[in-house]
Amino acid sequence: MPTALDTTLDTIMDTLTAPGAPAETVPFTRNGVEMPALKNAPPSMVHYIAHYCNEHKDAVFLVDGDHRLTFGETFAMARHVAAGLIKDHGVQKGDRVAIGARNSANWIITYIGVLMAGGCATLLNGFSTGEELAEQVALVESKLLLADGARFKRLEGVALEAELVRIRHDQPPSKGLAEIWGDPTAVTLPEVGPDDLATILFTSGSTGRSKGAYSDHRGVVHGAMSYALQSLMAFSYLNASGGAPTSQACALLAVPLFHVTGEVPLFLQSFALGRKIVLMPKWDAREAMRLIEKEKVSYFAGVPLMTYEMASHPERDQFDMSSCTGLAAGGAPRPVEHVSKIRDAFPAGFPLLGYGLTETNGVGCGNFNENYLAKPTSTGKPSRPLVDLAILDDDGNAVAQGDVGEVCIRSVCNFIGYWNNDEATEAAFTKDMYFRTGDLGKLDEDGYLYIVDRKKDIIIRGGENITCIEVEDAIYAHPDVAECSVFGLPDERYGEIPAAVFLPKPGSGLTADDLRDFLKDRIAPFKQPQHIWVAEETLPRLGTQKVDKRTVRATFAKDYVDA
Repeated sequence: MPTALDTTLDTIMDTLTAPGAPAETVPFTRNGVEMPALKNAPPSMVHYIAHYCNEHKDAVFLVDGDHRLTFGETFAMARHVAAGLIKDHGVQKGDRVAIGARNSANWIITYIGVLMAGGCATLLNGFSTGEELAEQVALVESKLLLADGARFKRLEGVALEAELVRIRHDQPPSKGLAEIWGDPTAVTLPEVGPDDLATILFTSGSTGRSKGAYSDHRGVVHGAMSYALQSLMAFSYLNASGGAPTSQACALLAVPLFHVTGEVPLFLQSFALGRKIVLMPKWDAREAMRLIEKEKVSYFAGVPLMTYEMASHPERDQFDMSSCTGLAAGGAPRPVEHVSKIRDAFPAGFPLLGYGLTETNGVGCGNFNENYLAKPTSTGKPSRPLVDLAILDDDGNAVAQGDVGEVCIRSVCNFIGYWNNDEATEAAFTKDMYFRTGDLGKLDEDGYLYIVDRKKDIIIRGGENITCIEVEDAIYAHPDVAECSVFGLPDERYGEIPAAVFLPKPGSGLTADDLRDFLKDRIAPFKQPQHIWVAEETLPRLGTQKVDKRTVRATFAKDYVDA
């Protein structure tokens, strides 16, 4: 049955989406399929940013070390970048302009400037090698690559099919962005509309070679506004219950800006909320706690491991983090053990969970406050009013309620396609424009989504399906496990068998045999890992900070993978 919170949130969203209300929708048709779009959405990200930078012009927007910029200052500086890109580097409407750099205020100003110049902000994976960066640039035919010192060094001696321009962090924008800094009075900026190219983000590469997912301005605007609507709904609820924040909202941005979680729900949503962003160039749990206390951070979002590291940090009690009332995670489900641990560690806040993908501009589902505590293994309900979520079989037909199928999302927020890859684009959508996420899931009777596993990562042992998430949850229930990864290995008898790698907590002395004994009574025998390796250091990660299963598998199970 729907909870009291479900009913309250639905009532609030009904009010927000009513005729004449801020989130009223109108039909929009893409490829012959009708879907809802926001009637009052700005025509482009340029209009969206200009509007909210003017509305909040005197409020602090970016905190980057010792540098602090208001919304108005940020917008004015981005106009200088747009002028420089057009006049000195010949950027024209639709040109792909790649950004390869770590998080900083100058990264954000560069991104905005690219959009103002009519360019397509192409967000390279900052953890890539020089060859991989060059490959991404070549794939989408970027005109420019704006790279910071670390990426610049990686590109030494690498053939690059683009003009390479250096940008710098930890300097005032006029100096750090000197090579793309121009006079805004000397340049006429192009008019940008909803159908123009806005962004290209690269898939994580966890299932193969990266693809460039491109979106138009309509999709990115609606992605940002969808998140803003979920926040408005939450604020309305908290205001009615006396728990709404009384000072400027503030988010700690600790995930990479080139990843959709950093770009849309954290960075771009902040314009609409008038929210201050505190930037972290590199993740460190202790530094995150220090910044939360110093800047009165009210919202944190990252991969599940980040909030867990803060909750279990030995120095947690040294910091006042009572300002942080929202602790969101995305990119992977939290183990159940983590949810209660976070709630205990942050009694003034609630753990939250979101579900979205690069290809959906981060938009999908959300699980909020008491509902998340009640259903900690669910990613929540589809985000109203834009998301149409369905569980489909391989032929694109809906499965019975409660059955497992592929999670598919239809929304105006979705990307348009993969650059120069028509075959992958066609395979990504059903004929009626549902995006195939590649995740297996099911809906309960209340419409809550449960992710079962990646479609391609299921272990099939002698005809029995084993989901990696279930086995990982069982391993995480051991109090001495810091992190783990479960995957399948080839087996002559069963076809595949489960295997695992785990990192023990410092000083625990947990062995593989200890873990086997622990799992005996917790999961069925056929689900128990047949091979277990003990890691000596943090497991390798993708640029999104998810565990890189391919690398883990190749490193620890090399003899089996090569066999």
